[in-house]
Amino acid sequence: MEAENHTVLSQFLLLGLSDDPKLQPLLFGLFLSMYLVTVLGNLLIILATTSDPHLHTPMYFFLSNLSWADICFISTTVPKMLVNIQAHSNDISYTECLTQVYFFLMFLGVDNFLLTVMAYDRFVAICHPLNYTVIINPRLCVLLVLTSWLIMFWVSLVHILLMNRLTFSTGTEIPHFFCEVAQLLKVASSDTLVNIIFLYVSTALLGMIPMTGILFSYSQIVSSLIRMSSIESKYKAFSTCGSHLCVVSLFYGTALGVYLSSAVTHSPQGSTVASVMYSVVTPMLNPFIYSLRNKDVKGALGRLLSRAASGP
Repeated sequence: MEAENHTVLSQFLLLGLSDDPKLQPLLFGLFLSMYLVTVLGNLLIILATTSDPHLHTPMYFFLSNLSWADICFISTTVPKMLVNIQAHSNDISYTECLTQVYFFLMFLGVDNFLLTVMAYDRFVAICHPLNYTVIINPRLCVLLVLTSWLIMFWVSLVHILLMNRLTFSTGTEIPHFFCEVAQLLKVASSDTLVNIIFLYVSTALLGMIPMTGILFSYSQIVSSLIRMSSIESKYKAFSTCGSHLCVVSLFYGTALGVYLSSAVTHSPQGSTVASVMYSVVTPMLNPFIYSLRNKDVKGALGRLLSRAASGP
């Protein structure tokens, strides 16, 4: 098949999770439910943390930003998949595909940085409690969040500029349910060496540096917990980290597995399943993990729902 430049190419074909017509209604219902639960759950977290004065602290400021990033993250991929299933179509235009790549990478990276910032927040709170309000001040909180967004804005933009120079064949099939960078590079008709190098360098830097920060923070936290004499103090201190650890484990266990193995894997189906875990399941579980394990968030949610039920 003759390769055509991207300016002529009008669309790609997303193969999705399954081509079995009998499974399409089930997939539609499942992913629509997961999407609605994710949006509703994270919106409740945002409303609870912003409306309750008791939660106007750095930890919950970062949590509300994480919830907002999760809503944007899942909204980048799932709605298009649902539209395609409902329309019995696999099409996605070239512009839509690159737009999806850009925002997917940006929100994925912001999630990554926010988890690192939250680990640093817990490190200061447990290891330097007397200086916590001085170190984690409102100005630093805003600066950390803005820096996370700005870094990913530029990294994602470079990815798109590099992909814009690639050529693809007419009717190119992408063995995924969204336009994922590694899969797009595999089906490109032109040389992708520069793209692959930038993909792995950026993934290594944006993955390993935050992960190192998280590991360092928790090594210091564990060291401080060991030095505490009171079991009650140890439990109270570590309980504030439990939810974050669960989310970090789920996020890194799936996301890094997909990107670091994308060059050697020969099974697109395995990569797709792992992608569902970090792009759909993780954003859906985050609000439940944080609300069910945190009595402050549960209390704020209870008060929010009570006010909503009682009306104005």
